[in-house]
Amino acid sequence: MTTSRDRVNTTLAHREPDRVPIDLGGSAVTGIHVSVVYQLRQALALDPPSTPVKVIEPYQMLGEIKSDLMAALSVDVVGLIAPRTMFGFPNADWKPWETFDGTPVLVPAGFNTELESNGDLLLYPEGDRSAPASGRMPAGGWYFDAIIRQPPIEDAVLEVESNLEEFGPLSDTDLDYFAQEASRLYDDTDKAILANFGGTGFGDIALVPAPWLKHPRGIRDIEEWYVSTVTRRDYVMAVFERQCEIALENLDRIFEAVGNRVAAVLVTGTDFGTQRGPFISTKTYRELYQPFHARVNDWIHTHTTWRTFIHSCGAVRPLIPSFIEAGFDILNPVQCSAAGMDPAGLKADFGSELVFWGGGVDTQKTLPFGTPAEVSQEVAERVRTFAPGGGFIFNTIHNIQPLSPVDNILAMYAAVCEHGHYPI
Repeated sequence: MTTSRDRVNTTLAHREPDRVPIDLGGSAVTGIHVSVVYQLRQALALDPPSTPVKVIEPYQMLGEIKSDLMAALSVDVVGLIAPRTMFGFPNADWKPWETFDGTPVLVPAGFNTELESNGDLLLYPEGDRSAPASGRMPAGGWYFDAIIRQPPIEDAVLEVESNLEEFGPLSDTDLDYFAQEASRLYDDTDKAILANFGGTGFGDIALVPAPWLKHPRGIRDIEEWYVSTVTRRDYVMAVFERQCEIALENLDRIFEAVGNRVAAVLVTGTDFGTQRGPFISTKTYRELYQPFHARVNDWIHTHTTWRTFIHSCGAVRPLIPSFIEAGFDILNPVQCSAAGMDPAGLKADFGSELVFWGGGVDTQKTLPFGTPAEVSQEVAERVRTFAPGGGFIFNTIHNIQPLSPVDNILAMYAAVCEHGHYPI
C-alpha cells in the first residue's frame, strides 16, 4: 500500500505514484481560513456545532487541519512550522474567541486584542499591550493587516544591523522543538513533511514590517523598502548577505536536529509578480535575489535530501528560468489566472524541472464564486494538464479564502479523487 509520504516523494522525483498527492494546510501559503475549516468540519459531521477550531496563524487567520479532516479529504502533507506566530507569541495555552462572523475558535494566550471605537481590532507583538499595536483587523474583517511602525530614517546613521534584528542563531529551545516535532510528525503519521524554518525569505514583504517585534528598527515601511531596493541597493545587499550567512549557519544546526525526515522546505515567500506581469525585471532578480537563493538551495541540495520550495504569486513566467537556475525544485502557488501563466505552457516548458505545488483551482473567482460543477471542471482540467509524468501536488492557488462555499470545496476534493488516479 502506498503511503502519503511515498506518494509525495515519488511525485517530487517526477514519477507517477498511484494518485495525485494533496496538500491542505502544510504551510502558511497552502492553508485555509479558520471560518471555512469550521464549516468543513460541520459539513463532514466531524464536530458538534459548539466545537471551536484553532487559529494556528493569526496573521492570515488560518485554521488547524486535524488528522480527522486530513483523512476525510485524503491529505498527504503535514506542516512543520515555527513555534511562534507572526505576532511573536507561542502557539500555546489556547483560549476561546469568536471571529466577526461568529465562528467559535481557539487562539493562543498571547492573542490579546483591543477593540477601537470604529470597531477595528488591534493585536500586539508578543501579546504585549504596553507596546504599540502591530496588527489591525478592520471591523467585520477576516485578517490582520500589519501596522507600519517606521521610525524616522536617517541615512547617515542607518545601520544594517537594524534590519537584521529578527535574524540570529536559533536557540537551543527552538532546535529542540524542531527536532521533537519532526520526529513526532514522521513517526506518528505517514505524511510527507513540508517545513518552514524561517530566515531564508530575502525581502519577503510580509515580513518587512516585523509584526512580532515591539519596536522594529531599520527600513520597515513597505513602500520605503521597495524604493530602497533601488535607492539603497548596497544597504539591501548587505542585509541579504548577512542574513544569508546566518541562515546557512542555522540550516546546518537544523539539519542536525531534524535530518532527512523533511520532504520539502519553504525557502522563500517573496512575491515577484502582479496579475499582469513581474514587478521586477529578470535582471534585478538575478542581481539582487538569485545569488542568495542559489547559496541556500546549493547548501540544501549538498547536505540534505530536501526539495526546495519557492512561493511567488502573480505572473512570474519570465522569472521561472531564473528560479530554476537558482536551484528551486518546487513552484507555488502557480497562479494560472495571471498573465502568461497558462497551465499547459507551464507544464510543457518547465514540467521536467519544476514540481507544480498548487494551481489546482482559482481561489479568486472559480472557488468562491463558481458553481460546484464549474469547480469540478476546472479541477479536472488542471489535473489532466499538470499530473502526467508526476511533478504535481494538488493545492488551490494560495489559501482558501473566507466565504468560499463549502459545497464548492467538497466538489473540489471529490474531483481530485475522481480524476487524480494514475494513469491520468
